[in-house]
Amino acid sequence: MPIPDFQSIMLPFLVELRDGQERSIRDLTNILADRFQLTAIERQELLPSGEQTIFGNRVAWVKSHLKNAGLIDNPSRGKTRIADAGLGVLTQNPSSINCRFLKQFPSYRQFIGQSLDKPIANMEAPDCTLAESIATPQELMDSSFQALRKATGEELLDRLRKCSPGYFEIVVVRLLQALGYGATGEAFVTGKAGDGGIDGLIKEDKLGLDVVCVQAKRWETTVGRPIIQAFVGSMDFVRARKGVVITISTFSRDAIDYVERIEGKKVVLLDGTRLTELMMDHNVGVTISKRYELKEVSNDFFEEDMG
Repeated sequence: MPIPDFQSIMLPFLVELRDGQERSIRDLTNILADRFQLTAIERQELLPSGEQTIFGNRVAWVKSHLKNAGLIDNPSRGKTRIADAGLGVLTQNPSSINCRFLKQFPSYRQFIGQSLDKPIANMEAPDCTLAESIATPQELMDSSFQALRKATGEELLDRLRKCSPGYFEIVVVRLLQALGYGATGEAFVTGKAGDGGIDGLIKEDKLGLDVVCVQAKRWETTVGRPIIQAFVGSMDFVRARKGVVITISTFSRDAIDYVERIEGKKVVLLDGTRLTELMMDHNVGVTISKRYELKEVSNDFFEEDMG
């Protein structure tokens, strides 16, 4: 039979995880290939780029969509497991699961960029691409790029949640250095600040005449104003006027308002989303897998009155 489209794989993917066991994406790909009775040739058929099999790519996208809908999770590195919400879906015995079905979950609607205020009954698009079918090829390419970037950001956050506190500090060091801080090569000095509210210092010049205080923690919950206020107070111990607080979670509105109102100091808050964006922008923890150049005709080149 022909290679199924990725939406046709969604329900079988979830069913294979019904027993609650953790499985690797490679094992799931092989199990699903058997389920769809794919031939050896179909299993090895590649995308136009020649860098990934078509079926493997579609299974990977199924994982991304189901994960962002909250139906599956990643309990450990490289493993996938069904979530409680996924078990709840299976108890409904749906005839199929597709993008339209997943729109009932707020996290999925955020993932595809749809407003949470829009009633589900008014969503006319039966699949993921129909709503974009009137867009130009460049718009579709831009949309695809953003979807890939968002998926990469989610994976980066997942890796940061699972790494050790020590390695998280290493990630922060490398990012700060990639941003151009740490002229002496010691962008982050753990435990040298002498106060519990500061994890380290960035030396902005070789003589260390100007420093930036850093607090980097893998908080899982929203970081509120008290933590930020304590950090700002601790900056006085090292006579610093600049600071940055980094977390993999988010900051409360109160905390954000506070740093916007303080005088005499500049404090930047980096939440998980901004952290991963900077990591991708400066190639920290990621590699470039493919480059595309979009070209357009040069009007100047075809101007016959040039000379």
